[in-house]
This record gives sequence, C-alpha cells and structure tokens, in this order.
Amino acid sequence: MITNPFAGGRELLARAPEFRRRFRTWRGERPFWAGLFTFAAGLPILYWPYAHLSLAGIPLALSTTSGAGSLVIGILLPALGIALCCRPHLRVFAGIATLLLAIVSLPVSNFGGLFLGVALGLVGGSLACAWLPPPADEPSTAPDDQPSATAATGEGCGGA
Repeated sequence: MITNPFAGGRELLARAPEFRRRFRTWRGERPFWAGLFTFAAGLPILYWPYAHLSLAGIPLALSTTSGAGSLVIGILLPALGIALCCRPHLRVFAGIATLLLAIVSLPVSNFGGLFLGVALGLVGGSLACAWLPPPADEPSTAPDDQPSATAATGEGCGGA
C-alpha cells in the first residue's frame, strides 16, 4: 500500500535546477528557437486542409485539390525543425529549405495555413540561417550559474 504518493515529488524538485541548467546548456549549443518555429510552421499547414470545421452548424471545409502538397509541406517542416535541434551543422540547408517551403506553401496549401504557417516558417528559416555556433573558448554554462570568486573566498560586501 502506498502511504505517501507525493514522496517522489521532492526528489524531482531537488533535481529541477540541475535539469534546467543542463537544458539551457543544450539549448545554447544549437538553433533551438529556429527549430521550434520551423516545427510549429508545419502544424497549421498540415491542419487546415484536413480539418472538418462547422460554423453555426454549416460545414466549413478548406480542402483543396492540393491536399497532397499540404501533406508533404506539413510533414517536411516539422522534420526540418527536429533536424535543426538534433543536427545543428545542417542549419543552413534546413534554413533555406524552410524558407523555400514556407514561400511555396502560400499558393499550395490554403495561403500557407492561413498565413500562420508562412509567418512561422519565415521566422524559423531566418533564425536558422542567422544562427552561429558558440565559440569554442566560451564556457558551456551560463555566467549566472557559476559561483562567483568573492562568494567562495568570503570576501565581498560583508568581508573584513
């Protein structure tokens, strides 16, 4: 019988700062935001042609003859977003491919997911092309995560 179901929560809370620091380090070594915007760009492009909506009981369909084009673009953009996060050295290829797919989605898939997919794709592709890897001499952790020298030696505001 389980006496305290929340006992593991304290352990997770104790590890949360370490997880957050490691995630920030991982995120800083790759074009994370470009990948996130690129992934999100494919979702409205993929959704609108296959959605069955009703407006006050009247069926509203945005299906077009280019449903296959929407499917291809809607699958490729999230795949490029994942590739940006997993393989940062492909950032230029993935960025240019994202920009081209976002522009092509305007005539092919319901104005690029009602302009939302195009906007997210252009932002994601631009971020991917502009991102540069951090220099090798830069420390891997954020400056606010490292203990300062004055705190370790006891000097500083209250020191003698």
